[in-house]
Amino acid sequence: MLAEQIHDYLRTFFTVTGCEITEEAPDYLTVQLTADIDKRIMNRPFYWQFVESTKAEPKPLKVTFITKKHENQDIRGEYIHYGSMRMHQIFQATKDLGCFVQMYENMEGASLFPWVGANFKVSYHTDQTKEMLFSLGINLIHGSVKSNFQDWLIERTLTKEFPKNAYCLPYIVSPIRAIERLETAIENYIGHDDMTWAEEAEKRWRREQEILNHFYEGVIEKPEVYEIEKEALRERFQPRIKIEIVSGGIFYLK
Repeated sequence: MLAEQIHDYLRTFFTVTGCEITEEAPDYLTVQLTADIDKRIMNRPFYWQFVESTKAEPKPLKVTFITKKHENQDIRGEYIHYGSMRMHQIFQATKDLGCFVQMYENMEGASLFPWVGANFKVSYHTDQTKEMLFSLGINLIHGSVKSNFQDWLIERTLTKEFPKNAYCLPYIVSPIRAIERLETAIENYIGHDDMTWAEEAEKRWRREQEILNHFYEGVIEKPEVYEIEKEALRERFQPRIKIEIVSGGIFYLK
């Protein structure tokens, strides 16, 4: 998952959850958290227990999240990357708050086209892990697919409230069918991707298996521990791919 993808994901997450982004640059953003998001991602249970028990005025944190490090960087904040605990907490918060939304472009009196948008996390797993984030959208009338859909959404003003005098065009492609088509698009990308990572993992797997066999060379009846270690090697090195929808929704856009 690239730093730019993490940055875009954070911007969207904090905007949708009502947190104010007070400062932003390509490699960091400073966010005034809401009380709810502070509780969910900042690991301050004792502070919030105190606030709730004493009815004190809550003071959610203002945090700078650094999404890309530089050698001479003078910004102070928390470096956040894929695999960091904070990033996993934000993913979990997304799921807890509801990863599927319905929103409208805030344009009074406009005819709005229905889209399904989804953010996919694709994970290549062996003894090493490579993860990527894809944002795709599909128009539910003519079926065209748009890449980098999340970036496209960010350029628009969205609202959960139905715009005054707007008209939402009825969709022809069902949302379920749309998700299936987006999953097919992801699978096609994977099918054309470089699979050297899997081949290299299988080579490492064979080397580790040879070492294991060497320790039991000459043993006619292998003990149970041999089979356990052999299975552990298989689970560790066997290439596998996981596709997961992190978030998505139906968006009515001009």
